[in-house]
Amino acid sequence: MKKYVIYLLILILGIVAGGYFFSNSKENTSAHPPINASINQEMWTCSMHPQIMQPEPGDCPICGMELIPAETGQDGLAAGQFTMTANALALANVQTMVIGATSTNVSGTINLSGNIAVNEEAIAVQASYFDGRIEKLHVNYEGQDMGKGELLASIYAPELVAAQQELLTAASLKGSQPQLYQAVRNKLKLWKLTEKQIDGIESSGKVTESFPVYATVSGTVSEVMSAEGDYVKKGQPIVKLSDLSTVWAEFDAYESQLSVFKKGQNIRITTNAYPNKSFDGKIAFIDPILDNATRTVTVRATLKNEEDIFKPGMFVSGAIEGIHGGESETELLVPTSAIMWTGERSLVYVKVKKDEPVFEMREVMLGTRIGEQIQVTSGLEAGEEIVTNGTFTVDAAAQLQGKRSMMNKLGGKSMTGHEGHAGMQQNMVLNNHNAMMPMKFSESFEKNFKEVLPIYFRLKDALVAGNTERSSLEAKAMKDALQNIDNSELGNMEKDRFGKITEMIKAITVNQDIENQRSHFVILNENMVAIASSFNSFEKTLYIQQCPMANSNRGAVWLSMDKDIKNPYFGDAMLTCGAVIDSLK
Repeated sequence: MKKYVIYLLILILGIVAGGYFFSNSKENTSAHPPINASINQEMWTCSMHPQIMQPEPGDCPICGMELIPAETGQDGLAAGQFTMTANALALANVQTMVIGATSTNVSGTINLSGNIAVNEEAIAVQASYFDGRIEKLHVNYEGQDMGKGELLASIYAPELVAAQQELLTAASLKGSQPQLYQAVRNKLKLWKLTEKQIDGIESSGKVTESFPVYATVSGTVSEVMSAEGDYVKKGQPIVKLSDLSTVWAEFDAYESQLSVFKKGQNIRITTNAYPNKSFDGKIAFIDPILDNATRTVTVRATLKNEEDIFKPGMFVSGAIEGIHGGESETELLVPTSAIMWTGERSLVYVKVKKDEPVFEMREVMLGTRIGEQIQVTSGLEAGEEIVTNGTFTVDAAAQLQGKRSMMNKLGGKSMTGHEGHAGMQQNMVLNNHNAMMPMKFSESFEKNFKEVLPIYFRLKDALVAGNTERSSLEAKAMKDALQNIDNSELGNMEKDRFGKITEMIKAITVNQDIENQRSHFVILNENMVAIASSFNSFEKTLYIQQCPMANSNRGAVWLSMDKDIKNPYFGDAMLTCGAVIDSLK
């Protein structure tokens, strides 16, 4: 029995010891996770600044917001990140560069786009000085030149008829009642009658029923404000005259450029009408109010126009030279081609992995634009790699994958259904047309088609100006020129492209609605760009430009001889919306 008790005690002791060691092993296991667990460690990011990635929770170092868990997809990418295939990158000619801080002085030229406007300080309104009915209006149309003292209108005024009768009566009593006589004459002077006119009434002894009104200043008629037969009140305007001996050159300057402008600064001005001449001016006014819609400020120069060179509405370009950026070790400069503007936000695409085509959109704050570079004050850091060419194609890829993009601030499916997908595919096709759809044309066709381009550019300028009548006229001229091109030897695809151009031109010719004309211009340009891109070379470089907001936010392209953006789809509403996406040498 004693032996069995010893065996039982040993068994109980073993069970207790085993339980102790087993428990300790479990604690060690939980304290030291396997290697795989550390690999899958959760990352934390900021909802407003997704570039922030930290291994533990806390606050965003940029805005101070509380970090949230970063979502990762099946591909291991963070939310907002996406990939592109090597083939897509090659087709779109996507180029990137690593940005770095600079402490050198940057000097260059700031280029501005604008137009000629009437000098509002030289506007005079010619009004009626008495109640009456316009019997005859001698101003026939806007743009008519009027000289000081020239007859504007003849007005029947019952009050003036009565006053003339008083004058004739007082004239017969001027010997006995000189004060009454002088009071009547002064009354007529209040109606802007001259001494000569009053003397004429007195000497003739007759009342003039239809009284002439003369221009008190010289100028060009900018608005006819009354018509024959109208009853006008005292002070009611008849015509507006503008003195065009001086005009304003008004330019749109971005918010980020304001620090470099000051009154009295020299500005060199050029126009399309006189390409070989430049005109010197000085900044006379900087608008103190920012336009919230375009985020621009009007910068104005006053120009002498004694030779009638400048016409109100004419497009002009301004160049301010010798602009210097400040010295700062943290200053970042990026090419303007890398920036996409939405009107409210400035965006770039960052390549987040050095050896892999992984991208994400980044919102940035901009500083001064100097030449073809622009300062980035926040949103990027030195050493990061950004997209500098093909940005709109990268943006299209982001939209197709439901990521944050130019038109989709929060991410997710920005376009649904066949229409949205087709729209984004269209953007990518427009960027890659030459590689995806090669076409062949004979030398004679290419030569004849190039001769149509000057008319096309005039049509584009008319749409930029929003001039429907001029657009129709230029479209008719282009239609006539296209009809003289032999397309009988073209292939099916080439003939279809050419046919679409002819069809759209005809539609623009007969339409008098600017928005309708612009919608046909979208389809015309898809085919113009495709054909022009198939040609070998041009006498001068042409630029393929794109506005991502045109065509119901699906984007649209056009051809230009100038790098500067002048948007034919929105005109003054968003004149500089877009970017150069390719060039034809």
